[in-house]
Amino acid sequence: MIIAALLPLCLFLFPLWKITLEAPQYPTPLGMYIHINDFSDANPHDIKNINIMNHYVGMKYIPEAIPEFKIFPAGIIITTILGLVVAFLGNYKWFLYWFILMTVLSIAGLYDFYLWEHDYGHDLDPKAIMKFTNPDGSVMGFQPPLFGSKDILNFTAHSYPQLGAFFLALGMALSMVAYVVGKKARKLVLKS
Repeated sequence: MIIAALLPLCLFLFPLWKITLEAPQYPTPLGMYIHINDFSDANPHDIKNINIMNHYVGMKYIPEAIPEFKIFPAGIIITTILGLVVAFLGNYKWFLYWFILMTVLSIAGLYDFYLWEHDYGHDLDPKAIMKFTNPDGSVMGFQPPLFGSKDILNFTAHSYPQLGAFFLALGMALSMVAYVVGKKARKLVLKS
């Protein structure tokens, strides 16, 4: 359980998510990494170039900071401390509670990410230089997928978890393993 509690700290070392935009006019796809406390370019000036494209269709600029960059790091530190306390107490039932807490927080984080993408892709400036509509006449949205790939005009947007997300998931999985092992050990003690 100690390893399970510590693995989410890898989010401070590795990106959580990556969004990539491929198009014929960009031989090297544009991309941005989403870290627990920052955005970064996949290649030099990618975020700047994405912001320039966003401007033409009326999307907001990707900011340098968002409120989540303060909330998420604090959440990971607090849950890591809680996980370590649970590990040292050694009650296998609490391993399950920590897993449930991490699952709920992860789902909330993904939902927040979806809302962020939806806002950027659909809350367009009506004075934008270029306007695109769907076949039914409604304003076209430019939201990348939460997970997977999606065609948006002549771009293919990709959105996938990165190493930080895998370490988080591994920590959560290990807490479930610790719970199952602890439960089996408890049953063996009770039988003897």
